[in-house]
Amino acid sequence: MENRTLNERTLVWAHRGASAYAPENTLPAFALAAEMQADGIELDVHLSKDKKIVVHHNFDIWDPEIGKAYIRDLTYDEIEKYNVNHNENMKEKYGFVKAPLLDEVYELLAPTGLTVNVEIKSDEEELPAMCIELAKKYGMQDKVYYSAFNHLNLMKLHETDIAVPTAPLYAQRILFPWVYANLIGAAAIHPDWGQVFEVPGIIRECHIRGIRVNPWTVDDEGVMQRCIEAGADALITDLPDVARRLVLEYFEK
Repeated sequence: MENRTLNERTLVWAHRGASAYAPENTLPAFALAAEMQADGIELDVHLSKDKKIVVHHNFDIWDPEIGKAYIRDLTYDEIEKYNVNHNENMKEKYGFVKAPLLDEVYELLAPTGLTVNVEIKSDEEELPAMCIELAKKYGMQDKVYYSAFNHLNLMKLHETDIAVPTAPLYAQRILFPWVYANLIGAAAIHPDWGQVFEVPGIIRECHIRGIRVNPWTVDDEGVMQRCIEAGADALITDLPDVARRLVLEYFEK
């Protein structure tokens, strides 16, 4: 089958790990994504009160026995007492699961060769540079993409290292995202998957400029198939096993 991507094939990036099957943004979800042979994982980071990089989606963290608090107001010793496994269907299998440090994720995934997409959630001035230094510590600098909805965080990354690959996340329509990506020096764009079909020529125009298109969160099999056929470079999905099956079926035709 004709390859329209900038890779050998469309890649599969597990959204917050294999989050359809294990608690999102946790070591079990990342380990399961690796077992499912995902090409990469996507995760979210915040900075704790004691300047540790914590992997968690929301700005706040809660536990029914402890209550709710903002991550920035807690030390990591306090954060790891919270159970982030809130899915009733996963409680029996996984029990208590803590929010990991990004250090722990790199320790787990560095041997696998998986790409890690680090979405910078919080806006502490020092967080982007800290993320870059941590990737270097674990020899992951060539395996990490950085994304953010706050595109100023992407600029902060480039102030530390102009070469790190960045990708603006967005849900609202940008009519010429390839122009915008070039303007801010982004290596990729991460649009809501609907943009792939709503903005004419988005993948073609991005690829002409060497910009990858990695849509999120692609969980419907029909949408996965359409994105693969359109030439999406990576699918960010809660269902990495399903996406991998469809990718291999398409590229082995």
